[in-house]
Amino acid sequence: MTSCSLGVNAFRSSIQVAAHQLSQSCVQLRFLTAAPSGRCMSSWQPLAQQQHRRQERRRGCDRGRVTNTYGLLQNPYTPLLYPQRTGLRTLKLSGHRVIIHYVDLPPNYDDLTGLPFRRQDLTADEVATVFGTRTSAFAANKLLRILHGRRVAGTLEDPTVQINTSAYSAKEKKLALAYLRRNVMVDEIVNAGLRAEDELAEMEKRDAEKQEGLTKAETPDEQGSQPSSIFFKKDSQPDEGVYGRGAFDAIRAKNRARYEQDLKRREEEAAKRKQEEAAGAGSGELQTVGERKVRAPSPSMQKWIEKATSDLEAPPELKKWERLLPSAVFVFILTGLAVAYSIYYHPLKRADRMFPDIPPAAATVGALVLLNLGVWFLWKVPPLWPALNRYFLLSAATPKPLSMLGAMFSHQKMSHLLTNMVVLWFVGSRFHDDVGRGNFLATYITTGSLGFLGSLTSLVLRNQLHLTTLGASGGVYGIAVAYFWMHRYECFKLFGLPPEPFNGVPGLGFIGLLAGLNISAMFAKVAKVDVVSHLVGMAMGALAGHLLERRREARQRLKEEKIRDERRVSVGIAASRAGGK
Repeated sequence: MTSCSLGVNAFRSSIQVAAHQLSQSCVQLRFLTAAPSGRCMSSWQPLAQQQHRRQERRRGCDRGRVTNTYGLLQNPYTPLLYPQRTGLRTLKLSGHRVIIHYVDLPPNYDDLTGLPFRRQDLTADEVATVFGTRTSAFAANKLLRILHGRRVAGTLEDPTVQINTSAYSAKEKKLALAYLRRNVMVDEIVNAGLRAEDELAEMEKRDAEKQEGLTKAETPDEQGSQPSSIFFKKDSQPDEGVYGRGAFDAIRAKNRARYEQDLKRREEEAAKRKQEEAAGAGSGELQTVGERKVRAPSPSMQKWIEKATSDLEAPPELKKWERLLPSAVFVFILTGLAVAYSIYYHPLKRADRMFPDIPPAAATVGALVLLNLGVWFLWKVPPLWPALNRYFLLSAATPKPLSMLGAMFSHQKMSHLLTNMVVLWFVGSRFHDDVGRGNFLATYITTGSLGFLGSLTSLVLRNQLHLTTLGASGGVYGIAVAYFWMHRYECFKLFGLPPEPFNGVPGLGFIGLLAGLNISAMFAKVAKVDVVSHLVGMAMGALAGHLLERRREARQRLKEEKIRDERRVSVGIAASRAGGK
């Protein structure tokens, strides 16, 4: 068996080519060395027996000093610096030859494809042994080929090619590189040095051509083919850098072309508009540019729109108190009736109820939801628009007292309706269970009507008579704040969050969240939400929750006093009977 030794100082291309020619006839490469570099070592197999080592030493004694390929003297009796690492490195080359030298790099080498690191890819069991069970065999072998190619091409530390392995974790790359260094012998330092020399020479050549004002001309070889290079693409230009045209260059060029095309289109549109404006000015007609075309309504729809539209060209000239007084009186009367209803209401027995199998809270809240849904459906009927505009829409210019109540059940958009009804169902049902039907309905009507009164007052005082408002938001906010105020120190969880051992958000936290959302909406550039009715409804809800809490405490005290009085009476009766006996 023939052995060939290669020194680690073969940094020049000519030396490595000569060494490569000598190694072509080798079936097995054998290296006797001391401490290997952790970066360049590939395959280490420790000697199994001490007898083999002694035989090698005897052969060295018989041969004396052996001169290697490069004239370096090796003394077999020289003590090793790291005897525990002494071993035999081998690389079997048969069939598919594994490329380990930079000079053997094929012209069509691509970093994404890599180079074969052995005759066959790793099996699934071998991949599991090296990488673990989470890495597939296909991904592992692809990573090994890429890293082996980089070791041979000298681009292991090149940042421009790291994108091809960005899908792999740092741990997977580390394991793959360790496997290759254990099993495939590649002198990474030599290959990286040779690559750096080639790149530097190419850069110097191109710099010299630029200085001389010459253009690089590629001359065909004897066979008429262009010289290939592993560093430059065939379509690379002199000013594209060492690695040719990259992906970012292509993206930048595409964006620049798109921008130029868009700029050209805008210029054409501007020129066309100028021509149209000039033509319109010449004809004496008013031209509108950029307006969205609105489809004209049908004749029947136009008839209903005209009937629902007011004939007033401007709001009636009234003083502020004249606009507010009728609605304010109606709201105060409505509030008094609601409070009286809550005081004198007595729940029916289960047998006397219309739907005894439905819980009272579900029946009450469900009825309110159906009522709001019914009014939303009425807005889809054009003949009803005149009546709905009068009694189910609060207008600051011409306020109707009944609209203070009707607007609480009115929605024109499904999104607005769903938002209010979902909150009313989940929070209102709990509040109903705590306070009963009478207190629940009184709180809903009172907070909603007072919220609209506050909104109307704000619009009139700010002279924004062109605005209108509707929706159940004031009453819903009032119900929610009243419930959270009565449970202000209790903690709530939404869908089981936050998890244990956290307690959740207290009731005061929810009140602060609702208030913060509405206050922040006040500073929006375009006001689309009736924030005033929300805030007034929340304030009235907190007041209602406080009053209901006080009433509950008073009833609890009366009940306790009644129980104590009954006990005193029973004790007195028992004592009198005992004295009579």
